[in-house]
Amino acid sequence: MVKPSCSLCINEVTVSSRVTLAASLLFQDSATRAEADMAFYDNIYPFYHIQRTSFIFSGHLLTVIICFLVITFCLLLILPGIRGKSRLFWLLRIILSLFIGAVIVALNFTDNWAEDCITTNTTYKSFSSAMVHADVGLHVGLYGINVTLKGNPVIQLNETIDYNEMFSWHDTTEDDYKEALEKGLPNPILYIAEKFSLSSPCGLIFYYRNSGRYASATLWMAFCCWMLANILFSMPVILYAAYMMLATAAFIFISAATFTTIMHAPKCVFSIGTVPFEVDYSLSFWLALATGVLCTVIGVLVVILNFTAPEKMKEAFSVAADSCEDEDISYGETYPNSAFLDDVTVSPCTLTEVTVEHG
Repeated sequence: MVKPSCSLCINEVTVSSRVTLAASLLFQDSATRAEADMAFYDNIYPFYHIQRTSFIFSGHLLTVIICFLVITFCLLLILPGIRGKSRLFWLLRIILSLFIGAVIVALNFTDNWAEDCITTNTTYKSFSSAMVHADVGLHVGLYGINVTLKGNPVIQLNETIDYNEMFSWHDTTEDDYKEALEKGLPNPILYIAEKFSLSSPCGLIFYYRNSGRYASATLWMAFCCWMLANILFSMPVILYAAYMMLATAAFIFISAATFTTIMHAPKCVFSIGTVPFEVDYSLSFWLALATGVLCTVIGVLVVILNFTAPEKMKEAFSVAADSCEDEDISYGETYPNSAFLDDVTVSPCTLTEVTVEHG
């Protein structure tokens, strides 16, 4: 049996070493290229190939604000054509009416019916023990939740920490939560969103979603009553307009009461770091109550004035009397032809002039 020479063994070792070295170099080159591709977007390492865009402002809410501002501006253009003290009354009427309508519609799209904000130290990314000091906020609306995360300071770990993410529950939050996982959002945002998913044992989504839907439906009913009240205020039925304004207030109060049912949800204590979340009523909830009180005051005041000073109320709302008894018109002397008008009935509010030619 012939033993292999030492030179042959050395050659085999040299070839295998070169192959290993070439493979390692190729692997390093591929890793460097992948790292360069991932760091292409503003020197950050996203898990997807587009720049992260956070939720900034509701497009629906912006549309509502712009529409009501345009309507207000157009209606204010007619004020120079109104004379006397009525101009001030019409200005107050336009501003109050459009304010109530804008608030009713806008409350459907705000995200601060209830909220809480905490400052804590928390882990930033999954599979990492790096900690950040940040402000974490949970904002609850009628159509979803808004989760904010802002570093304190904003730049930490060589990254800008300023997130504002919206999770809607038109159907469920599962799709938004899945998308957040694909984006690789920070741990605090994913943790809060998971609490409002269908897979969460807390079941918060069922209480918050149902209360939001019923509250929104009653707000739209309040908006319909508000429109009817404005139409009736332009007709000689001011009392019914006041009743519709009271109905508007009633539906707003029902909407606020419906939203309060979230406080009866099962206690699900969740915290970030060592600080727990305790959601409480916020700006939109108190604005709804204030608008309901305003509608109640207007409705009651109009009802009282309608019974105590009906003529002044009609004059203030520029409503003409729809009755012949209120007209004081003198027709002078008339000389009807009784032979010609035997079968004609003359209304006390109508003067029929008949000219008879004598031939």
